[in-house]
Amino acid sequence: MALRTALYDTHVSLGAKMVDFGGWEMPLHYGSQIEEHHAVRRDAGMFDVSHMGVVDLSGAGARDLLRSLLANDVGRLTTRGKALYSCMLLPNGGVLDDLIVYFQGEENYRLVVNAGTRDKDLEWIRRHAQAFAVEVVARPDLAMIAIQGPSARHKTLAALGADRAAAGDLAPFYGAAFGAWFVARTGYTGEDGFEVMLPAASAAEFWQALLGAQVRPAGLGARDTLRLEAGMALYGSDMDENHHPLESGLAWTVAFEPASREFIGRNALEDVSRTAHAQLVGLVLEERGVLRSHQKLVPAGEVTSGTFSPTLQRSVALARVPGTAVSPVQVEIRGKLHAARIVKPPFVRHGKSLISSTVTGELP
Repeated sequence: MALRTALYDTHVSLGAKMVDFGGWEMPLHYGSQIEEHHAVRRDAGMFDVSHMGVVDLSGAGARDLLRSLLANDVGRLTTRGKALYSCMLLPNGGVLDDLIVYFQGEENYRLVVNAGTRDKDLEWIRRHAQAFAVEVVARPDLAMIAIQGPSARHKTLAALGADRAAAGDLAPFYGAAFGAWFVARTGYTGEDGFEVMLPAASAAEFWQALLGAQVRPAGLGARDTLRLEAGMALYGSDMDENHHPLESGLAWTVAFEPASREFIGRNALEDVSRTAHAQLVGLVLEERGVLRSHQKLVPAGEVTSGTFSPTLQRSVALARVPGTAVSPVQVEIRGKLHAARIVKPPFVRHGKSLISSTVTGELP
């Protein structure tokens, strides 16, 4: 039987088309995926992301544990509520998962991991936590709602109510705690906004408050087109255990400094960094058609995830290509070759096209 979030009945009452997503019954859309996409780009939309895994770490060794587990360095986090995006690697450099870690104090951190990797992540973290005397607590009692878009902050604060909004507009912060609620200034759409973690029992009421603030519900379909326009990688498509961050567009998330910090996968990545390796690039289709994952590129490469961009009205993708690849290329779609060009993601920022930035020579 598929798992359901605390908002399942709310989604059904709003007429959502429910689909299986990694073992969860989740809303694909509420009638129009395209309109939901545009609502986020132009105003404000909200997503139920309660299927994501929330994990709290506590103990004197929590920082040292995370500095060992993650490719990025949580030592950079010194202000309560600040967030860091990172990959958690295997010894061979493959990506076990990508996640966000929030600093809640010297001995307290919160992780948000992917739904499909939650169980293996917990097993991996708990196995390594034993040596650091760190308590690892999964938080299925929490729901998570993402509110994204140019009007998201204003409308979220209205829905939060005077007692929480009194703390200010949260502009300087990535995260702020209000009792059992945690408001994080993070997201997966390329737009401003919040991700609110709150008791599951309060989720439906808060969702209704957001509806009252004219925030439009949006489903998985819009979430995928939005993240791809923003050039954001998806675990299982653009990265996985068989690919390392340097070939997945995530070199910026690997902190090799300080050199004294040993993290799982470091030796493998240092070896790879000294040799030629594949890279993840943006791709824009120059002809009619839709780019999809696993389509082959000529002369070499493969689409890792693709879609039709509602903002740009053309097909875009992320693709893994040799480091020596040059633009233009061709994509095989249903047995025919179609012209495409390599660009530097993201494709869209603040609702505006960025695809004029082409790569005309060898990739860096």
